[in-house]
Amino acid sequence: MRKTYPSDLSRKQFEQIQPILERVRKRTSPRKVELYEIFCAVLYVLKSGCQWRMLPEGFPRWVYDYWRSRTDDEGKSLLEQSLKKASWHDPKEPWTQCHSKYVDS
Repeated sequence: MRKTYPSDLSRKQFEQIQPILERVRKRTSPRKVELYEIFCAVLYVLKSGCQWRMLPEGFPRWVYDYWRSRTDDEGKSLLEQSLKKASWHDPKEPWTQCHSKYVDS
């Protein structure tokens, strides 16, 4: 069990975006770690600004390698789609700037 961080989504929030992330499942090798943990690691990097390899202990290893090529069939970033669906925003940015970056289409 890893430590929780302010950047983590609740399991209920994650359930809303999980279908977006699962869309590429058929094109990727089987996952060995839980998708929730991978996504929380991505959010941690976005919120903290740390390097991928500097993620705290407890997060899955090689998150960047797992995440970097994840796009849907139309080439849209799954990260952007997921952040939009979860209404997530980077606390370092004013809500209006970030809101328009991830939520407005």
